[in-house]
Amino acid sequence: MDKMKVVVTGGTGYIASWIVRDLLKDGHEVRVTVRKLKDKEKYVHLLNLEKKYEGTLKIFEADLLKSGSFNLAIEGADYVMHTASPFSVDRNLDPRKDLLEPAVQGTVNVLEAVNRSKTVKRVVLTSSLAAIYGDNRDMDDLGIEAFDETMWNSTSSLDNNPYSYSKTMAEKKAWEMVGQQEAWDLVTIHPGFVFGPSLSKRVDATSIDTLRRLLSGAFRTGVPHLEYVFSDIRDISTGHIRAAFTQEAHGRYIIANENGSFLKMAKIIKHHYGDQYKLPRRIIPKPVIWAIAPMIGLSKQYIKNNVGYTLKADNSRSIQELKMTYRSLETTLIDHIEQLRKDGLV
Repeated sequence: MDKMKVVVTGGTGYIASWIVRDLLKDGHEVRVTVRKLKDKEKYVHLLNLEKKYEGTLKIFEADLLKSGSFNLAIEGADYVMHTASPFSVDRNLDPRKDLLEPAVQGTVNVLEAVNRSKTVKRVVLTSSLAAIYGDNRDMDDLGIEAFDETMWNSTSSLDNNPYSYSKTMAEKKAWEMVGQQEAWDLVTIHPGFVFGPSLSKRVDATSIDTLRRLLSGAFRTGVPHLEYVFSDIRDISTGHIRAAFTQEAHGRYIIANENGSFLKMAKIIKHHYGDQYKLPRRIIPKPVIWAIAPMIGLSKQYIKNNVGYTLKADNSRSIQELKMTYRSLETTLIDHIEQLRKDGLV
C-alpha cells in the first residue's frame, strides 16, 4: 500500500492509540490531534510507538469545540479517522454541555476542516452500537433476532441514555454533511463494549475501569443480568483501517462479536485465574436491582428497559465486505488482564 497521510482525532484515546499503532506499523504518515500539546505524558506512548515502526508521527493540538482548530492537522491529508468524542455514564454530568455538544459540534468542526482540505478522500467515523439501539429491550419490541446496520437508535434522549443520544446525533450530523458535498465519502464504525490490552497505562477509559473493578471485587456480591455485545480493541482498529482503505467499503459497519454479561466474563476469568480475584458468582434479581438503583447509579428506567433482556448484533456485513475475523471474548479478556498485570494495574 502506498504511504498515506492519515489523521486520527483524539489520538491518545484507548481505541485511537491502537489505530495509530497499526497505521505506523503499515508505514503511513499519521497525524494525531490532542487537546494540549504540553500534556506530553498523555501521548508519550505514541512517540514510543513511532520509534518501533516504519511510519511517521506528527502531533497537533485541536479542540472539539473550537472551529478551525483541526484545519492544520487535516490540511493535505488523504484520510481522516474521527475517534474523538466524550464518553461517560456519570449521572452528575450536564448531558447537553458535556456529551451532546462536544460530540456533535466536534464532528461538525472536523468535517468542516475536511471540506477545507480539498484532499481528503474518505472519513471513517467512530460511532457506536449505541447509535443503532437505545435499550436492550428494543430488540424484543422490534421482534428481531439481532440489531444490524440498517437500524437507528430512536429511544434515547438527553434524559434517557444521553451518551447513546450524543453518539446518534453526531453520526446523523456526519451523514447530513457528507450528503452536502462530493469530494469525500463516509464510513462509520460501530463497536460494542470494548475490552482488550491498552497501549498506555492510563486507566480513565470506562472499559478499563470496569474490568479493574470487576477484578478488585467491586461486584463480588453479584451482578445484574445485563447483556452486552463485546468488541476487541484490536479488531476495532482493524475495522477502521479496512474501512478506510477498502475502496468498496461504504455505509455503516458493526465491529463487535460475542454477546454476554459480566457473569460470563467472570466465568472466563475464573477458568484461567482460579480464585486470584473476587469475582461475582450469581445474578442479582431484578427486583433487588430496582430497589438499590439509586445507590449503584442506575435509573429505574434504565433497569426496566435493559436488565433481563438478550442483546445481539449482526456483524456479517463486516465479515463479508471488510473480511473481518474476530477474536473470542476469552482471548480479549485474558490478553487485557495480562496487560494490566504486566503494568501493575491490578
